[in-house]
Amino acid sequence: MDTGTHIVMGISLGGLAMADPAVAGHPITMTAVIAGTIIGSQAPDIDTVLKLRNNAVYIRHHRGITHSIPAVIIWPILITFVLGMIFQEANLLHLWLWTFLAVFLHVFVDIFNSYGTQALRPFSNKWVALSVINTFDPIIFGAHLIALMFWAFGTNPVWTIATLYVVLFFYYVIRFAVQSAVKHAVRNTIPDAEEIIVAPTMRFFQWRIAADSKRHHYVGRAYGRSINIYDKFPKTPLPTSNLMQAALKDKNVAAFVSFSPLYRWEISEIDDIYEVRLIDLRYRSNDYYPFVAVARLNHECKVIQSYTGWIFSEDKLREKLDFSMN
Repeated sequence: MDTGTHIVMGISLGGLAMADPAVAGHPITMTAVIAGTIIGSQAPDIDTVLKLRNNAVYIRHHRGITHSIPAVIIWPILITFVLGMIFQEANLLHLWLWTFLAVFLHVFVDIFNSYGTQALRPFSNKWVALSVINTFDPIIFGAHLIALMFWAFGTNPVWTIATLYVVLFFYYVIRFAVQSAVKHAVRNTIPDAEEIIVAPTMRFFQWRIAADSKRHHYVGRAYGRSINIYDKFPKTPLPTSNLMQAALKDKNVAAFVSFSPLYRWEISEIDDIYEVRLIDLRYRSNDYYPFVAVARLNHECKVIQSYTGWIFSEDKLREKLDFSMN
């Protein structure tokens, strides 16, 4: 989820913590727990700083080790230790319990996005992404804001947040049902589809579609059960040429391949320079595919420019490639 949603989730969880007598009956513990749930709801996303290094590192590691099983155990301990030094009279056991719940909930809800997490590490490096909730879901965010407003105007925080969570549980169930219906409609539209990716958008009934058959890639959108296929590309395997093999070893291209489950490729020659481009088919926007990996190589198959990330125009891509040389 986005940062704003994680923040309101942390505050809401602090309200639910009032159901714990050890928290509700001790003002210092209450303050520490609310701080712990807010910080705990943000802690796993500390790896966002990797973006300051470069996109390749960010794509490979964001929501990776910081969202893993060891991290879910370590984050609450670290946060409880720091807050315990600040709020020395707080009940540390209950502070740890609620902080642990905040960290766990952060990782858990991220699983429902298209990006997903490596939540099963160290047992598996597989990305777990259920793709039923958009990274920012206005209904989830708005529901939290409404609940927090009721709390601010004096309603019982425990019952208010408990009601919020019951409503959101059924909302998630509905999202799974809608996603299943969309997948069924895609199978009817593309009977020979072998792989179907249905990803949410911020609009409840609109979903992004990317599908693979033996011979083609398909890209489209679903509006309820109405399926619109916008693009159909011939499906060809990656060539085994020295050029492609050299490009795949580049850090930007390798990061893209590790993250993207469905993409097509292009090779072109510009002024004696070869350009290898991989294009993620999940994120079509205004007739453009913004998430790409590009490597430019000379005739000796040496990478001289490369980039991976979100680009919404060819001019911006050239700027990024030129910058990568500096």
